[in-house]
Amino acid sequence: MSDAPLLIETILGRTDASDMAGRLHHLGHHGGRIERLVIAPTDLPRRRFAAETDLGTACFVALPRETALFDGAVLHLSETRAIILHVGQQEWLRLQPLADSALELGYHAGNLHWRVRFEDGCLLVALDGPRETYLARLRALEAQGKVRVLS
Repeated sequence: MSDAPLLIETILGRTDASDMAGRLHHLGHHGGRIERLVIAPTDLPRRRFAAETDLGTACFVALPRETALFDGAVLHLSETRAIILHVGQQEWLRLQPLADSALELGYHAGNLHWRVRFEDGCLLVALDGPRETYLARLRALEAQGKVRVLS
């Protein structure tokens, strides 16, 4: 491995595209390395960052503004190596509003700019930081019997 990071300035394609899948399959069966560059879901909007693949290759991603990252993006492809972007799993905090407090819980989540979704009468909050930080913000509502943390 060289000291200089591999500069990635473009996305070459998708792993599920037939032409790219064929090239990756060939590479994998003929002694090439297929490396994974894993990022958190919260990093998808980023265009410039440094990261390391699962096999230790240092990379510097510098994409144009109009280019969007996605799971399965082929970031590098040569005769000996491919680097594929993988997005890690998003963790969610499941909250159940109690005693007609759904509106207040939603207002609270909105004021904190939390990313949310709704499922089976619960508010799911995307954890973009330590779980304890979110729980600390909910303690007052929980103490007042307005919300129950389910998971």
